[in-house]
Amino acid sequence: MKPDIVISRVFDADISLVWRAITEKELMKEWYFDLEKFEPIVGFRFEFKGGHEDGIQYNHLCEITEVEFEKKLTYSWKYEGYEGLSFVSFELSSENNKTQLDFTHSGLLSFPSSNPDFAVHNFEQGWTHFIDHALPQFLIKNI
Repeated sequence: MKPDIVISRVFDADISLVWRAITEKELMKEWYFDLEKFEPIVGFRFEFKGGHEDGIQYNHLCEITEVEFEKKLTYSWKYEGYEGLSFVSFELSSENNKTQLDFTHSGLLSFPSSNPDFAVHNFEQGWTHFIDHALPQFLIKNI
């Protein structure tokens, strides 16, 4: 079992569009979660509900911990009422009008292993959906 999820992808999109997709609330809802509020500012806190469609909806509590404009966005990720603290990081670089995304979700083993919803493979499925399917579809529509 891998403790972290690491996904690297190259998108045929300008870095500014990819940055906007991961930092602007109105664009995020088109491929990620429909957040009530989101600002890419260190210390900004946001939350959202999510989980399996027919299962428990967990309240995710997040706080922005690092922002480098068009380069890096990191936030903490934990669940209300449960132990554990993880970090989600999007790192961007650009070459020839393409954007390299290096995504990491670390700290997954800090969540209770007794809860099957927190199994690493569930996070892998979710992030694979977002990074390999939803985000590329969003970018293609908006190039």
